[in-house]
Amino acid sequence: MASFKHGEVEIAFLDEGEGEPIVLVHGFASNIEVNWITPRWVTTLKRAGRRVIALDNRGHGQSSKLYDPAAYHSATMAEDVRALLDHLGLARADVMGYSMGARIAAFLALAHPERVRAAIIGGLGIRLVEGVGLPENIAAALEARSLADVREPVGRIFRAFAEQTRSDLRALAACMRGSRQTLSREQVAAIRVPVLVAVGTKDTVAGSGPELAALIPGARALDIPERDHMLAVGDKVFKAGVVEFLNQRT
Repeated sequence: MASFKHGEVEIAFLDEGEGEPIVLVHGFASNIEVNWITPRWVTTLKRAGRRVIALDNRGHGQSSKLYDPAAYHSATMAEDVRALLDHLGLARADVMGYSMGARIAAFLALAHPERVRAAIIGGLGIRLVEGVGLPENIAAALEARSLADVREPVGRIFRAFAEQTRSDLRALAACMRGSRQTLSREQVAAIRVPVLVAVGTKDTVAGSGPELAALIPGARALDIPERDHMLAVGDKVFKAGVVEFLNQRT
C-alpha cells in the first residue's frame, strides 16, 4: 500500500479504480483488509464506477502506532482523512465510515463540509450523540497479559479479534480511551452534507439509526435487516443501499 505523512504520523492507504472518489474509514481494531476488502466493499464500489480510497487509521493496520490516548481524538483522526484528500489533490469526496470510522466521518462532515460531498454513517446510530457504543473495558481486555485472563465477553471478543489481525494491542487500548467523543444534538443538526445512516436492526452497539437520521437535516436511514454490529458490515442490503444513495448524488 501507499502511505503519506500527516505531521509525524505515517498513514497507509489504498487507491484503486476510476470515477467519483469515495473514502472509506474503518472501525475500531479493524483495517482496510478486514473492513473493506474481505467484505468486498472495494470490489462493489469499483464495479459501481467509483474511485475507492481507504486508509488505515492511526494505530491500526500499516499506519503509525501511537500510545498516548490524546493522539486519537475523533477530530484528530478526521484531520487524517482531510490530509489524505489534500495529499491526493481532491477538493472533495464522498466519505463512508463504519462504527468508529462513522464517528470520524461525522466529525469530518461537521468540521469540513466543503470537503465531504456526502457521508455514509454505518454501524453508528444515536450513540454518536447519546454516549458511545463500545464499552471502555475493552481497553483493559487489550492490555491483559493474555486472552485467557479476559473474562468479560465483549472484551474477550475484541481481544481475540485484535490478536487474529496481529494488531498492536497497546496502540488499540490507547485508541479506545482517546476516541470516545460524542457530538451534541445541535452539532449533528448543523451537518449540512447529504447523509445516509445505515445500522443493523440487531445492532446493540450503535443505537438507533433512524433516531440519529432524524436529527440531521435531510438524512436518510437504512435498516440492515437481522444484522448485528459485526455481521452488518458486508451485508448485501447495506451495499445496495449505499450504491443507490451514491448514484442519487451524481
